[in-house]
Amino acid sequence: MNWLLVVAGAMVGAPLRYLTDRAVQARHDSVFPWGTFAVNAVGCLILGMVTGAAGTDLQLLLGAGLCGALTTYSTFSYETLRLAETGAGRYALANVVGSVTVGLAAAFAGVWLAGTVWG
Repeated sequence: MNWLLVVAGAMVGAPLRYLTDRAVQARHDSVFPWGTFAVNAVGCLILGMVTGAAGTDLQLLLGAGLCGALTTYSTFSYETLRLAETGAGRYALANVVGSVTVGLAAAFAGVWLAGTVWG
């Protein structure tokens, strides 16, 4: 039964990632990967909230399933590498530092928010 929860969450998370990435990136005329940056930040916030407030079933559905499919370390890595290879080293560095900083801040904020709202 656990794997069904993960699959159900991923069925929502994967298309949501793609659609959000495209919508965000279309609004920015920049080589910086704003779409991936946004989905990873939102995913970290949601995962922090789920971790801070939810039981096992909801953690599987929203944490492993939804957030696992919504966020993407591989795309983040690929886009950072492409930035560096094409001479946009400052953007690559900003992507690494910004993604790690914002991701951690969002996860901590999610845990704090869950404790405040449902604690």
